[in-house]
Amino acid sequence: MSTTTSADFPRVASEEAATSMATRGVRVSVVRLSPSVHGDGDHGFVPTLIRIAREKGVSAYVGDGLNRWTAVHRLDAADLFWLALEKATAGTRFHGVAEEGIAFRDIAAVIGRRLNIPVVAKSPEDAANHFGWFAHFAGLDCPASSKLTQERLGWQPKQPGLIPDLDRSARYFAT
Repeated sequence: MSTTTSADFPRVASEEAATSMATRGVRVSVVRLSPSVHGDGDHGFVPTLIRIAREKGVSAYVGDGLNRWTAVHRLDAADLFWLALEKATAGTRFHGVAEEGIAFRDIAAVIGRRLNIPVVAKSPEDAANHFGWFAHFAGLDCPASSKLTQERLGWQPKQPGLIPDLDRSARYFAT
């Protein structure tokens, strides 16, 4: 059995610190947020993809585009933090995931349609040139589940999913 350390995955360092505090009697828990926390004020994953698509003139995905990304609306994430604060036992970990796996090409398709640019597949070799520093992330398949989080805390995401939020929102595409 392999153990992941903070040297392998930087997020582990904060989780190790939380576990250390829990062993000292501090009621601490960890919320692992989805890579895409979307909604008003989003400055991360989706705006980065939109910026790259504008610069390159195409909205791209890697390979067949079936690699999956999780997502959570910022208001659902806020509810989760509140529930964790109220109900969690010391040392517990939760996944802040409302959507378990959205195909990357579906995200690229909405971006392409909204920007009126082609949607194209990039080989893993061409992805580095297209996405730059973001290429590693664009090719990741990172599904996750919040089933246990929902069961343990009674968390029920209610906000729009990433694709409907992206598709309806002019703010993502304002120049």
